[in-house]
Amino acid sequence: MGVKGLQYFMETCCPDTCAPVDLKQMALNHAKAHPGSAATLVVDGMACLRYWYRCQAWVHGGQWQEYMHILQEFVDAFTAAGIRLVFFFDGTVEEQKRAEWVKRRLRVNQDIARIFQHIKTHGEQPNSRDLFCLPSGLATFSRFALKSLGQETRCSVREGDYEISDYALSHDCMGILGQDTDFVIYNTAPYLSISKLSLNNMTTVLLSRERLCQVLKLHMTDLPLLSCLLGNDIVPEHQMQRLRNSVLASYRKKHTQVQGDKVYAVAEFITAHHPSREETLMLVEAEEEALEKGIRIYLLPGQTSPWLKCSRPFPESVCSMDKYVPSEILQAAIEKHTRAECFLVYNVLYDGVVDCSNSLEDEDEVELPPQAVLYLPVRERIYGLLLPGQPDCYGHTVSVKEWFVFPGNPLQEPTRVTPKPLNYIKGPPDLMALWFRTDPEVKTIQASTLLDVFDLYEFTEELKQFGTPMIAVICLVTYIAIQTRQLSLEDVDAYLSQAVCVRFKSFTEMQQLRTPVVDPRAVQLGSLFVRGLTYLIAANSACGFPFPMGELMPWKTFDGLLFHSKYLQAHSGSPKEELLEGNPSWISLFLSVRELVLGACRRRGTPVQSHPRTRQYRDAWPVEVDGLRGERRPQLHHTTQQPTASTHYQQGYRPRPRNPKRGRYHLAPRWPNSQNKD
Repeated sequence: MGVKGLQYFMETCCPDTCAPVDLKQMALNHAKAHPGSAATLVVDGMACLRYWYRCQAWVHGGQWQEYMHILQEFVDAFTAAGIRLVFFFDGTVEEQKRAEWVKRRLRVNQDIARIFQHIKTHGEQPNSRDLFCLPSGLATFSRFALKSLGQETRCSVREGDYEISDYALSHDCMGILGQDTDFVIYNTAPYLSISKLSLNNMTTVLLSRERLCQVLKLHMTDLPLLSCLLGNDIVPEHQMQRLRNSVLASYRKKHTQVQGDKVYAVAEFITAHHPSREETLMLVEAEEEALEKGIRIYLLPGQTSPWLKCSRPFPESVCSMDKYVPSEILQAAIEKHTRAECFLVYNVLYDGVVDCSNSLEDEDEVELPPQAVLYLPVRERIYGLLLPGQPDCYGHTVSVKEWFVFPGNPLQEPTRVTPKPLNYIKGPPDLMALWFRTDPEVKTIQASTLLDVFDLYEFTEELKQFGTPMIAVICLVTYIAIQTRQLSLEDVDAYLSQAVCVRFKSFTEMQQLRTPVVDPRAVQLGSLFVRGLTYLIAANSACGFPFPMGELMPWKTFDGLLFHSKYLQAHSGSPKEELLEGNPSWISLFLSVRELVLGACRRRGTPVQSHPRTRQYRDAWPVEVDGLRGERRPQLHHTTQQPTASTHYQQGYRPRPRNPKRGRYHLAPRWPNSQNKD
C-alpha cells in the first residue's frame, strides 16, 4: 500500500509534512477558489473499508444492516459539510502489481488460519486489535451499497490509484481521501488521511507533498523516483536494495545517523544525480528498466519527468477478448463496470482474468470445500454465457485465468477455467438478446437463464411466488446443499430461518444479538453464503439483470450474528416455533421455502438428513464483551463423529489423509478439468 516507509517517515520523522485540516473550512476555501463548482472529495473506497466496517462482530459473515447504517452516517456527515463525494473501487489487478497482490493474500491466509485456531481454542471471536479479517465480499458489496445511498461510485479499469489521481486533478477536486502514500507521489489534489478522519468535528490530516519536497530539497517531479528507490507495489523493495544500501552507507559517512536517514539518503542521492547536473545514476540494466516502468505509472496525462528519456504515458491495457465478443457487448460492459453497476462481467470480457481475495475458510475443514471450488461450476457457466465454449477454426479454446485465494493454493500461477454450456438451455446463448431486448418476455428468459447458471432451471415457475431476496436465498442454499452433499437439515433450517427473520429486524435489533459461542463450522457456512451472493450478482449481470441488483445484496438476505444464533439453536434441537420467534406468518413462509429446497435436493438425489451436532459446554474464563468483563463463555466441544478422509467433493476436491502426528485434516486442492494448457 504505497511507498515503503514513507507514511512513517512523514508522521514520525518529519511531522511538519502532516497538517491538521478542517474539512468544512477547506470546502469553503475551495468553493471560493472555484466558484460555480461543488467542493468534491475523491474517496479511495478500498482504503476506507477498515474505517467503515466498525461493527463489533466480523467473524460471523458480516453485520450488513449495521454496516449500511455506518455508510449512511459517513455520507450524511460530508453532505452536511457541503462536500460532494465520488467513490472509486479497484476494478482490476494490473499484472505489474500481481506479485505484491499474491504476497498480501498469502499473508492474510496465515492470519485466517490463526483466527480459526483461536475460535477452536476459545470459542470466541478474536480481539480485533490482535487478529482481524474483513467479511467476505465487503469491497464488492460496498460499491452497490454506496450507489443505493445515491452516491457517485466508480470502478477502475486500470490501476486504481492512477484513476483516482487523474480524476481528482482533471476535475479540480479539493482532495483525495485514502490511506496510500502513492497519493503523495502523484502530482494531483491534496492527500487526506482516512485513518485520521473524525466525523464528529470533520477534521483529518493532510500529508503535504509540497512540504515533503521542501524538507528533502526535491522537486515535485523527483517524487516518483524517490518512491521507486524506496520501494512500492511496482518496484519491489528488494529490487533496489543494492543501490539503496550503497547510498545509505555513503550518507552515513557524512551525517550522524538519525531516524529516517534512509529517506534522507535517497533524497540526497537524487539531488546529486539530477539530470540538470548531467550526472548518471550508475544503474544495472534491470534496475534501469524497473525505475522507468515505476516512474512512468505516476505520470498523469500531460505530465512529464526529467528522469525519463521519453516521457510517454504508461501504456493503456489492451482488450484481449474483442475477437470473441461483439463490440456492442464490450462497450456496454465497460460502461456498466465503470459506473459500478455490474460485477465480474467486464473482467471476463476484457482480458479474461478474474481474481478473488481471501475468505474466512478453515484450512482444516474436511466437509465444506472452499468457496473457489464450491462455486466453480457456476463460474464455468457464467463464462460460457459470455464467451464461446467451442474451439475456433484454428482449434484454440478460450479460457479464463482465475487468481482465487483459498487454503492450500500457493498462487504461483492462475488456474485456466474453460467456459461450459448451460445444462438446460441448449445452443449458444444470445447475449445480444439478453442484454438489449426490452420486451416483457425477455425478463422470463433472463431469469430462467440465471437459474440455469445455478443448475435450478426447472424451478423457474415455483420460484415466481417469492420475492427477489428469498429467491436468492433459495438458489444459494439449494446449490450449496446439492454441491457439498454435506449440509444437514439443521444447517438448512439455520440458513432459511435467518433469511425469513432478517427481513423484519432493524440494525439496532441486530446490534443487540449475542451468541454464547462462536462455532468454526458456522463461520465457514456464513462465509460460503455471502461469497455465493457475489456470484449471484455476477450471474445477474451476465444475464441482463433479470432481478433488481439491490434486492440481491446481503443487507436484504443475511446477517452474520443472526445466522450464527439460528445455527446454534437448530443444532441444539430448538423447535421451528423458536427458530421463527413464534411468529405464525414467518413460520408459514419458512415451511414453504423449506419444502421447496428439500424437494429440489431430493429430486437431485441428494436428500438432506438430520445431523445435529450435539455440543457440551463447560464454564470458561471471563472474556471481554462490549468492553465489559465478567461474562462467562462456554467452551465448545464437538461430540459428533469426525468425517472420514474419504469424503469426496464435487469437482474432485478432496481432503488430505489424516495426519496422525497432528490429529487434524489438511486440504489438498485440485481443480480437475480446468487446467487447460494453451
